[in-house]
Amino acid sequence: MKVIPYGRQNITEDDITAVVETLKSDYLTQGPRIAEFETAFAEYIGSTYAVALANGTAALHLCAMALGVEEGDKVITTPITFAASANCIRYCGGEVVFSDIDPDTYLLDIEKVRTLLSASPKGTYKGIVPVDFAGRANNLEAFRALADEYDLWIIEDSCHSPGGFFKNANGDIQNCGNGNYADLAIFSFHPVKHIASGEGGMITTNNKELYEKLLQLRTHGIVKNDGLYTNSIEFAGGLDNYPGWYMEMQNLGYNYRITDFQAALGHSQLLRANEGIERRRHIASVYFDAFKGQSFIKSQSGTIEGHAYHLYVIEVNDRLGLYNHLRDNNIYAQIHYIPCHLMPYYRGLGFSEGDFPHAEAYYKHCISLPMYPTLTDGEQHFVIEEIKRFFS
Repeated sequence: MKVIPYGRQNITEDDITAVVETLKSDYLTQGPRIAEFETAFAEYIGSTYAVALANGTAALHLCAMALGVEEGDKVITTPITFAASANCIRYCGGEVVFSDIDPDTYLLDIEKVRTLLSASPKGTYKGIVPVDFAGRANNLEAFRALADEYDLWIIEDSCHSPGGFFKNANGDIQNCGNGNYADLAIFSFHPVKHIASGEGGMITTNNKELYEKLLQLRTHGIVKNDGLYTNSIEFAGGLDNYPGWYMEMQNLGYNYRITDFQAALGHSQLLRANEGIERRRHIASVYFDAFKGQSFIKSQSGTIEGHAYHLYVIEVNDRLGLYNHLRDNNIYAQIHYIPCHLMPYYRGLGFSEGDFPHAEAYYKHCISLPMYPTLTDGEQHFVIEEIKRFFS
């Protein structure tokens, strides 16, 4: 029997055509496909601006840079996330402060963050990085109110949640990454995500000043704009105007650009994003109904309005036994995530077991089941039956 992975890309003939057309065009990089993808993605999410990048980690790093994270700045995030959500703060010399999750949602527990903030003088912390883990949207309206109280910025890690949403106090749908509450939001286009471009990422924002910083940082800190130059026209080699070749590196940036053919693939995938997320939600509902009331289920992702279902997680006893049983039957479930604070690097910064009991308890029982739009009904049925068979 073929392998059933926990996630899988879906490449169509339209995707291939979009990439091939770009490969045959005049631009492989820094061409029109990137701007087209950015414009379409901003419209899909509902943000004013979007900046396409090489990957989601690059997006996180540039967010931290644009917000001015520097040596010693304290930033709060969740331990149940991929390491990049925390690492981006370390790249800039900042100090990562983890806070525990809500065991019912698997998201950063806002009440624990509130307690953390209230225990120190205002100004102790600089920002918060909530993660829309598994595709479940954080209530960013509540986080924004808390952040404003303590003069903090917010980076929303939406890698798992394009197409996800929550409803604010007025009952209005707020798309993940739309910029109404977070200063910046980031997305990933890794193959197992909703939209695949091989590698790739995106930052969205409604803040023009941050947007312009990001554009500069994405390309080595270089600007090409007469109104922003600091060297003289004479130095540049012009007479009355700066010559056409002139540019200036004004900040220490990076080459975090995405290519045009990756952007073309991402744009093509974006065109069917709604179809994909509806399929994910259907798969989630089938899992939920199949496991509801089962004695071996400690908890599961469930059917949550606005959930984008990058992952469908169940919690069980004998997680190792189930994991091995599924692999023996070519079902490659996965674990998301080993608590970030217990990675050897972060242990070396002073974190240890027992620091965040809910996150650590979650890790002992969690397993992510196959979840992707091309998972067939028959394959999902097989996964469900093998789980039930193991626990019977």
